[in-house]
Amino acid sequence: MTLFDILILAAIGAVAVTLGFGLKTLFTDGPEARSRSNKLMRLRVALQALAVVLLMAGLWWRSTYGG
Repeated sequence: MTLFDILILAAIGAVAVTLGFGLKTLFTDGPEARSRSNKLMRLRVALQALAVVLLMAGLWWRSTYGG
């Protein structure tokens, strides 16, 4: 397993955990839950972007260096 593989799996895991917390918060009542749900959604989108960047970098690395 290469470094990119580990980083991609960690990023995907972080997205899944954040999604789980976001879904839990979505079904919680109260004004603070709405704010927390919005923050978790923004964090999830940022983590997804990171995962895509890592995936593309890993694919580029393998095509260039044959790793």
